[in-house]
Amino acid sequence: MNAEIKRGSLEMVIAMLISGSIGWFVLISGQPVINVVFWRCTVGALVLVVVCALLGQLKRDRLTRRVLLLAIAGGVALVVNWLLLFAAYSYASISIATAVYNTQPFMLVGLGTLFLGERLTVRKLLWLLLAFIGMMLVVLAQPNSSAGQQTYLWGILLSLGAAFFYALMALAAKRLKGTPPHLIALLQVTVGAVMLLPFVDFHSQASNHQWGMLVTLGIVHTGLMYVLLYGAIQKLPTYLTGSLSFIYPIAAIGVDRLAFGHHLVTLQFAGAAMILLAAAGMNLLGMDG
Repeated sequence: MNAEIKRGSLEMVIAMLISGSIGWFVLISGQPVINVVFWRCTVGALVLVVVCALLGQLKRDRLTRRVLLLAIAGGVALVVNWLLLFAAYSYASISIATAVYNTQPFMLVGLGTLFLGERLTVRKLLWLLLAFIGMMLVVLAQPNSSAGQQTYLWGILLSLGAAFFYALMALAAKRLKGTPPHLIALLQVTVGAVMLLPFVDFHSQASNHQWGMLVTLGIVHTGLMYVLLYGAIQKLPTYLTGSLSFIYPIAAIGVDRLAFGHHLVTLQFAGAAMILLAAAGMNLLGMDG
């Protein structure tokens, strides 16, 4: 393994571990979801504008009308994705929300088939079927009480919605080939901050500890994580990027267990494992097979 692959692998592992702890920071912040996403976007934008400036990416000729429109569309999708996912944590736990959220590759396959003319092969359909069965097992594992069932199903729906909007963001990003990824991220989080500004509750009470959580989400989980992630993607072959990305849901499930004592029951564990296996198959065996 050469030095570049080693460095890229380390960057990817750290980025995925950081991602896996997002749910804990979101819940411990104690803030409304809109406030959490707004401050994540705002602080993240400040970090990314410095990174882009240092990398010489803040050039006017890069910001064509097409790039701006696609970045704005992707930014709206990314922010809605965060809003839905962060809301889902409170309804269905970090573990379940993250597992269901990993149906995003299948959402992207569907969108690619509809809008990019990509082929829907038998292999893709088989992985999709496996993920669907896993999803059904997760749904069947809902709590016994009617109130608990409603909350649990709402969390699953929010997670599916988050996955769909993530796929929309990825679809927009696919159209931005050639645009520096750090610049795309900067444009997206800037759009998010502007979009959410009218809805932020600036009177919401927050302790110094909670402010620390919000700032960390912006600096570490947005600014630093994007730098590490995009740095890794540029250094690693696709199969390795795909395989290391599954550190994220595993880390999230571990954090949920350690921080909140949530553990998956048998049906949930089996369903989550099938979803992640199907997503791994879709990522690692190629999206063109």
